[in-house]
Amino acid sequence: MEAVIAVFALLFLLFVVAGGYVTVKAVGAAKRGVDRTVAQARRTVEDHTLRAKSLAQPGPQGQVAQLRLTLRTSMRATQDALHAGVTEDESLKESLGLFQRLSAHGRELDGELKRLESEPDRRTLAERLPALRERTERITASADSLRWAARDRAGRFAEDDLDALSAQIDVEAGALRHWTKAEHAPPPWPDAPAADATTAQQTWPETPRSRPAAEESAPSAIAPPGRRPSYPWQKKPRPESTI
Repeated sequence: MEAVIAVFALLFLLFVVAGGYVTVKAVGAAKRGVDRTVAQARRTVEDHTLRAKSLAQPGPQGQVAQLRLTLRTSMRATQDALHAGVTEDESLKESLGLFQRLSAHGRELDGELKRLESEPDRRTLAERLPALRERTERITASADSLRWAARDRAGRFAEDDLDALSAQIDVEAGALRHWTKAEHAPPPWPDAPAADATTAQQTWPETPRSRPAAEESAPSAIAPPGRRPSYPWQKKPRPESTI
């Protein structure tokens, strides 16, 4: 009895632990989903704010906002492309590692540009603006190069797969249309009959009309001869009893 109670207690404890683990995992997944949603919403709001500043604020502040917007857009697009491609092509892991190193420089530049948005000294900001633009262009050019290389690689794989698939479809289509070749092909010649001495000469069935006229008019060999005609100059036959 005590063993049964111990087993039920152990099962209950396992159910409690499993339920707690599942609850923690569900809460963690929900929290990560909320964090991603909040981060995405924050990025969207910040991008719209930067776009509005670049259009509304003339001078160096507006140009700094435009540099931030260009940098963030390029880095985010490259990150999404690499993360989406690495699941299908493991060779992009090296490219993803290079992008992570590039992202460190991008975050540093983005933080510097963000601090300069509220810089009151417009003259100093204008003097530093060419160097900031050059750094932004170098980082975005590298990010764009990685992104387009990954896309070209994926497109090349898709094109090769499409070529192989088209070739297989052509072969299958030809196999399905095999009757067209059979219809256009001429019928084969029959085999020559074997030579036979008994059948070498062609024979035809005899018909009454096919017999010669001479055979029809000839008397039968067993038929009695008819009575011969008598002539006046012939002697009368003598009877056998006459001596």
